Amino acid sequence: MRAGKRGLITAAVTVVCAVTVLAAPGTAFAAPTPTPAPTPSTSPTPASDKDLEAVRKKLDDLYHAAAVATDAYNDAEEKAERQSAEIVALARRIVEGEEKLDRLKDRAGAAARAQYRGGGLPDEAQLMLSDNPQEFLDGAGRVLQGQRATKALIREMTRTQQDLRQYAKGASSQWRKLEAGRRAKAAAKKEIKEQIAAAEKLESRLRKEEKERLAELDRRAALKAQTAWLDSGVLDEIKGKASAAGRKAVEFATAQMGKPYEWGAEGPDTYDCSGLTSQAWASAGSPIPRTSQQQWQQLKHVPVKDMRPGDLIIYFGDASHVAMYLGDGAVVHAPRPGRTVTVTGAGSMPILGVVRPGA
Repeated sequence: MRAGKRGLITAAVTVVCAVTVLAAPGTAFAAPTPTPAPTPSTSPTPASDKDLEAVRKKLDDLYHAAAVATDAYNDAEEKAERQSAEIVALARRIVEGEEKLDRLKDRAGAAARAQYRGGGLPDEAQLMLSDNPQEFLDGAGRVLQGQRATKALIREMTRTQQDLRQYAKGASSQWRKLEAGRRAKAAAKKEIKEQIAAAEKLESRLRKEEKERLAELDRRAALKAQTAWLDSGVLDEIKGKASAAGRKAVEFATAQMGKPYEWGAEGPDTYDCSGLTSQAWASAGSPIPRTSQQQWQQLKHVPVKDMRPGDLIIYFGDASHVAMYLGDGAVVHAPRPGRTVTVTGAGSMPILGVVRPGA
């Protein structure tokens, strides 16, 4: 864990778990039965809303970093699948090419043996020795055709050998990419686990009452952002109706409500944010890219005022989160570790833009 993260977490824990000064014992007076002095005790000072707000923002940062790493992990995994498939296809082409080259070599060998049996005499000598000049001329035509066929055979053998070299080069390149992808995937996985572990450690230091207040602060922040978004009058302009495919995607996504978030998951029991949206649109018959960043890069962009149910809202400047618009200012999404697929306000997070699958 980086030193900066340790410092922030330590500071938050210090705030949350601060302890008051020990209470001083009272004075004992003479009496037939001595009165025991009060036992010194400690009483942790509850964290203030300001302190908890700092914790909330730190948690948001940690989970956001985990989301970015999750997108990198999903992207590396998808690339690895494509590269593995390409390697298999190239291996198949190499086998087929070698079999073809063997057949061509057999044909070339047969042609060479036939030429050898013909004696290899020049055409003029064979014409002079022939008892039937017309038969020779007819045969000469066939020889010419055979020579042309032999040249074509040699050209085809050369092309096949070149193809084999190219296939082998391509397979080697894909192997290198696959290995690089595996390293990137491992690094992303490590980053995800570190960020989530840091967030969980920070949350574990909070008492039950503080966790409840923290959740309330989170709800207030989301409501404040949603209210500001609605107050802009955006819903007055949003009148689009869902397409048939969009309705199917919405039905699928909302049917997953209550299922846990899990990074890298595409269902059917758990999802991450882009796993939910990609599977929803796949169920509607319109496959889309796997990650939120790819969805932002590759799908058609539409203005917020023109969005309709089934469209995807991409969040944050790095396109690290995605949700599906339901209409009436609401989205369904898989939020983050420790939470479930749920409905929330479309404006509760910073909107980067809107994309439309199937367009």
